[in-house]
Amino acid sequence: MIYITGDTHRNFKRVAAFCDTVESTNADILIILGDVGINYFGEPKDDELKRLLNELPITMFCIHGNHEQRPENIDTYKESAWNGGIVYIESEFPNLIFAKDGEIYELNEKRCIVIGGAYSVDKPVRLANNWGWWSDEQPSPEIKERVERRLDSENWDVDVVLAHTCPLKYIPREVFLSGIDQSGVDNGTEEWLDIIEDRLSYSRWYCGHYHTNKTIDKIRFLFDDFLELR
Repeated sequence: MIYITGDTHRNFKRVAAFCDTVESTNADILIILGDVGINYFGEPKDDELKRLLNELPITMFCIHGNHEQRPENIDTYKESAWNGGIVYIESEFPNLIFAKDGEIYELNEKRCIVIGGAYSVDKPVRLANNWGWWSDEQPSPEIKERVERRLDSENWDVDVVLAHTCPLKYIPREVFLSGIDQSGVDNGTEEWLDIIEDRLSYSRWYCGHYHTNKTIDKIRFLFDDFLELR
């Protein structure tokens, strides 16, 4: 089985409970739509969590969010082929797999393109408190070019988009955090995704980031719900 859920932010109690409920095995896959949080502090604190998660009876397929380092910037991750695309894996934790933006993976006989990253509205707080924040949290021009080039090769036709955030037109404004000055929020990624979504033929777009569970048109926002990939 292939399941999907939203941001975990280093808290995997609900994931462990879900594994117990469905009696999962390592042959099952759980897609986490960004802000997984297991590449936040760096060694060894992250490794302690990874050892625990690697023992859960499920394989985690993780999208890059905006509250974690990119795996390609961490020496212990190596590129590997997986389900038709390239992923990042650490040999010590083979059940914790990170997607590469712009790759297409064959999951449940569906062609799924991954587009991670977003802007952190809590960036000022994190910087002020010397908490983790990374300047490459949003897709770079090179990543955007790679995504668009791959979609060109697919004639802008895929089955599923697995993203951290959504196109601008679908932002769920009702869940905005109080106290955040939205005039200072960088929606550049969402604006670019608007352009992508306008051109793209697809069946479903799954995303996290906004900590809500809802559906708008073909966009499915996930936070603490678990769904089967369809």
